[in-house]
Amino acid sequence: MLLDPNYLRDRIRTVPDWPQPGVQFRDITPLLQDPKTLRVLVEHFVFRYMDQDIDVIAGIDARGFIIGAILAHELNIGFVPIRKKGKLPFTTISEEYELEYGSATVELHSDACKAGDRVVLVDDLIATGGTMMAGKKLIERLGATVVEGCAIVDLPELGGSQLLRDGGLKLFTLVDFSGH
Repeated sequence: MLLDPNYLRDRIRTVPDWPQPGVQFRDITPLLQDPKTLRVLVEHFVFRYMDQDIDVIAGIDARGFIIGAILAHELNIGFVPIRKKGKLPFTTISEEYELEYGSATVELHSDACKAGDRVVLVDDLIATGGTMMAGKKLIERLGATVVEGCAIVDLPELGGSQLLRDGGLKLFTLVDFSGH
């Protein structure tokens, strides 16, 4: 579907030493700013999932909300947010995980999905895999099945995609940044 395999990759900004020294932050906001690029990005995911039996898209706070909500709309299915701790107003379940530069907790409403639902888990980037694995665990605790995890960017050298695959999660990503 891409005319040039580097079309999306070339539009992702690298911000050195953010949020701390030594981190090469892969910023997807340039993909969102240009309407053509945003359409190309979303269409990749729409074509991936349009003929699959999916009930819900779950987007991970915060950039996973952007693509996840658009994808759910395009597929005419529901969207549920997986939020940082303390951001959801109703009864929640929570999962703590490790980041590449700290730890955090994510939460999901206890009625976000139901047993038997087939869910695609969306985030912008896979680094250490902790956030997506925590999201997978939350969804599974509600009795739903995570059909696949998807992200725009994979940082394979940080080991997250391998950790997720080893944990039984099928993955789909559009761009990888090997090395630093």
